[in-house]
Amino acid sequence: MFGYRVPSPDEAMLISGGRRGLGGAPFRVVTGHGKFVLPIFRKTRFLSLAMSEAEVVEKCVTRQGISLTVRAVIAFKVGNDTESIVNAGQRFLSDQDQMSVLTGRIFAGHLRSIIGSMTVEEIVTERQKLAAEVLDTSKAEMAKIGLIVDSLQIQSIDDGATGYIDAMSAPHKAAIQRQAQIAQAQATQASTQAEQEAQRNQAEYARQTAVVQAQYKAEIDRAQAAAAQAGPLAQAHAEQEVLMARTELAERAAELRQQQLVAEVVKPAEADAERIRVMAIAEAERMKIQAEAAASYDRVALDRMLIDQLPQIVKEAASGLAGANVNVLNGADGLGEIAAGLVGQGLTILDSVRRNLGSPDGETKQPGGDIQRYLGAASSPADGGNAAKRSGDDGPVDIR
Repeated sequence: MFGYRVPSPDEAMLISGGRRGLGGAPFRVVTGHGKFVLPIFRKTRFLSLAMSEAEVVEKCVTRQGISLTVRAVIAFKVGNDTESIVNAGQRFLSDQDQMSVLTGRIFAGHLRSIIGSMTVEEIVTERQKLAAEVLDTSKAEMAKIGLIVDSLQIQSIDDGATGYIDAMSAPHKAAIQRQAQIAQAQATQASTQAEQEAQRNQAEYARQTAVVQAQYKAEIDRAQAAAAQAGPLAQAHAEQEVLMARTELAERAAELRQQQLVAEVVKPAEADAERIRVMAIAEAERMKIQAEAAASYDRVALDRMLIDQLPQIVKEAASGLAGANVNVLNGADGLGEIAAGLVGQGLTILDSVRRNLGSPDGETKQPGGDIQRYLGAASSPADGGNAAKRSGDDGPVDIR
């Protein structure tokens, strides 16, 4: 529509002519909406509210007297409030490019002032502190000209040919290089270990694969061998079962034959042997009874014969004293003792004959021979105990 003007979103429309603006400003400020402007009686101008930047490259001297070249970038714009727009419009409306030039000069001055109060170490290590102090000191001055600073960045600090910053950073560079070398060595070692581990894994996988393949091949070989041997093994098992059946049949036949032999041969032989043994026992018992009867008869006859021969035995025993020189010391008692000794000898001979006739060898002895032998022994010298002693022709026999 004719006479209706609308500013851009990043512009402020300044209308001059007619009544004054806010606070006695020589123009009215319109932002964010349009307005009717009389073509002849009013004049319209536009002030940019967009972001602008200014670059500062300034040589500064630190508190240590070391010269530094500092490069900084300032991002600024006209404030959005009416007062800032009025202040900026009155100063830069005819030449808005001057805002960057003036801003750079303002910050250069503040930068030299603040760097002059700091050391190189502080400037290098505390750049944000430097930027914050520059912003704080320039804020009021920038507000007077209607500008606000969004950011200040220190891009570079250079000491030229002095080499101070390089010397200051040398230990750090050495430490960094050392750390870099260590990191590189560790990375190399880790890479080598990873490579070796990969090789080991590959070798282990290859080994496991070979083992599995060998196991599969062994299983296949066993299956083929088992299949190949299945027929012969089945035939061998069948033949073995037939052989076992035949063996069992033969064993049963042998057992049956053995039982037949026992029934036909062994049992009759055992019965015959038992009969013979019984008959032998009976015959032996009969002979024993006969022997006992004969022995009993012989003993009776022997006793009778011995009794009949006892006087002759005593006589033969006494005949040994016929040529002896006997001295009787105790009279009738001594003679009685001699007679008793002769009778005792006869009785002893009788007992000896009886024992010999009843000897365990079972032989039957003739009593006549034994009697004659003992009668001959009685005629030889013999002791009669302590009752009498004989000395033949050498001396007398004392009878005590």
